Formats: sequence, structure tokens, C-alpha cells
Amino acid sequence: MGKKIIIAITGASGSIYAKRFIEKLRVPSSEIESCAVVFSKNAKDIWAYELKETVDENVIPFPIFGTNDFYAPFASGSAGYDTMVIIPCSMGTLGRIASGISDDLITRAADVMLKERGKLIIVPRETPYNLIHLRNMVTLTEAGAIIMPATPSFYSLPTTIDDLVDTVVNRVLDIVGLENSGYKWGKK
Repeated sequence: MGKKIIIAITGASGSIYAKRFIEKLRVPSSEIESCAVVFSKNAKDIWAYELKETVDENVIPFPIFGTNDFYAPFASGSAGYDTMVIIPCSMGTLGRIASGISDDLITRAADVMLKERGKLIIVPRETPYNLIHLRNMVTLTEAGAIIMPATPSFYSLPTTIDDLVDTVVNRVLDIVGLENSGYKWGKK
């Protein structure tokens, strides 16, 4: 049986990370049983602004759930989703999760991941961090989440924006536990 993955997209800058992540998951894989997507209230607006395209729900190959749809399967631990990636993650969303506030489907699903000891991967795209951000990240790390800032690497010598974005996305795929063709240090 493959992984059951929730992809949450918030209104933080960095929609390109979410888009590339979804594109890389599109490939049929025996490693993935199912994927589900949820956008925060502002995520689609930021996507349109940054990527100069609207979210085409017909192109996204996974079911998309509304941010207030508490009947979504992954709103309950009994559905058996094992991984959630919030990419990009706003500091507001991160703070609500760290405080235990489950006021929408994203924060509820994150709470479920933590209580069920699933893999919660949070990809904040913010800089600089203030002390509140850092304390919230510590709280979530102590609760079992993985904080993976959208910090591109350069040792693979990226030459395009997509190459640079992929240095982050491929690392997220690594942490999810999925094979990918991303650069690996020490391998040629």
C-alpha cells in the first residue's frame, strides 16, 4: 500500500513550490495510494498573482477540498492519511497549528497528523523570522512536525528558476519518502 498524502497550500508567497510539488506527484507511482489538496482562503489569489495563471482545478490530478469542508476524509484520523505537506505555509497558519487552533481544514488536518503521529512537513516561505515565528516552529518540531523552510540550495548549480525551486521540492519529496531525480550530494 502506498502513501496517503495531503497537500495544503496557504496564502504565503511561494505558490511555485506548490505547483512544482503537485507536478512531481502527478507521475503515476506505486508509492502513492492517494493525494488530496486543500487551498487556504488566500492561496488561489496568491497563486494567480505570482504565477500569472488561475488555479485550474481540471489540471490538478487530485481531489480538491474546500477550506471549510470538515467532511473531507483527512479531517479525521480514521481515514489513515500518513503525510501532510503544507507548501508554502504562512506564518499565520503555522501559528494557529502551533497553538492548537483547528479553525479550517488545513489546521484541522495538521492537528490530525500530529495526534496520529503522521508526518507533518511544513514549508514556511518567510524571511526574516521573528521570535514568535521561531517559538512556533520549536513548538511544532517538539510536537513531531518537520519544519523545512523554502530555502533553495545552490550546490547542484541550478540554471533556471524551476531548477532552483526543485532544490526545495525535491528535498520535500525526500522527506515524504518518495523517489525523485533530484540532486544528491556525492552522486554524479
